[in-house]
Amino acid sequence: MLLPFGVDDAGHVVVAWQDQVLDLSMFEGLDTGRRVFTTGRLNDFMALGPEAWVLTRRQVIERVDLQPPAARRALDDVRLVMPWEVSDYADFYASRQHVEAMGRALRPEEDPLPPAWLHLPIAYHGRAGTVIVSGEPVYRPHGIRPGPDGPAYGPSGRLDVETELGFVVGVAVPRGGTVSAAEAEDHIFGMVLLNDWSARDIQAFEYRPLGPFLGKSFATSVSPWVVTMEDLKPFRTAGPVQDPEPAPYLKVAEPRNVEVRLRLSLNGTPISEVTSGGLYWSPAQMLAHLTANGAGVRVGDLFGSGTISDGGDGSLMEKWHGERWLNDGDVVAIDGWCGDSHIGSVTAEVHPS
Repeated sequence: MLLPFGVDDAGHVVVAWQDQVLDLSMFEGLDTGRRVFTTGRLNDFMALGPEAWVLTRRQVIERVDLQPPAARRALDDVRLVMPWEVSDYADFYASRQHVEAMGRALRPEEDPLPPAWLHLPIAYHGRAGTVIVSGEPVYRPHGIRPGPDGPAYGPSGRLDVETELGFVVGVAVPRGGTVSAAEAEDHIFGMVLLNDWSARDIQAFEYRPLGPFLGKSFATSVSPWVVTMEDLKPFRTAGPVQDPEPAPYLKVAEPRNVEVRLRLSLNGTPISEVTSGGLYWSPAQMLAHLTANGAGVRVGDLFGSGTISDGGDGSLMEKWHGERWLNDGDVVAIDGWCGDSHIGSVTAEVHPS
């Protein structure tokens, strides 16, 4: 049974239970007490660590029938807000199909797979301050783009989406410390759906030699429900064979990946479906690499999988090859399923600058 966590507009931590929402600030019989569920964010609860996460989940399931009516509300009556305070954000590039598709499009004269890609999880550092919850608008970004009369500043004409998963750090790694992939999952609280919005014209002009900047930093949308790693255990799956063999700190036991089905829709019409089980680099390997140089991580850090293109097209650039980009007023939605269970949606409408 899935028991995703969120935060309502009163600042209370809640969990989804069938067609209801349970308010943990009013829940009786939890060993954690109620204070951590009244802070307006999940960070305080996440910082308690995996033993508290698992115990709370078990106690909620065992004691749900004993709760007062005030602890229960209909799902449709609850307005969710950003569920945690994002301390930092990085986005990886873990789908081989996506990497090769983008390489062929952007660097047709070169090997589409960057030389380092098979040896380490490649990523860029994003902006925590522009991570937004589902339902918040995305404003068309401005930047310098190439043009027939030379580079010019203006609104992006090639606004795109990226269908991804995001992972939320629950247990910090202090600066100067590292965590191996074999240990990393004890530090990951859960997973969200993620849309890493991209301005392809701005990105293409700026990305060499240091990678994305203004073409990515304007917005990253996440779903309001966080599905815990404990809930995801039944959906574990083996990843592709890694050749060459990963460095020791990146070695991890199978099954290393999570199988999530993601549907990308534009203005209510499904246009693509992808699955996450074939990601080359796993969440644990991504987190291990984040700490490999001693940078550490904080409670609430977010890292994305990168566009997932296994079995489909995770972006408009891959699907329509530049023939269609996002217009003002377009509504983009990404829905996710674990097996037959719908785990949430991340939606946004494009607004003019």
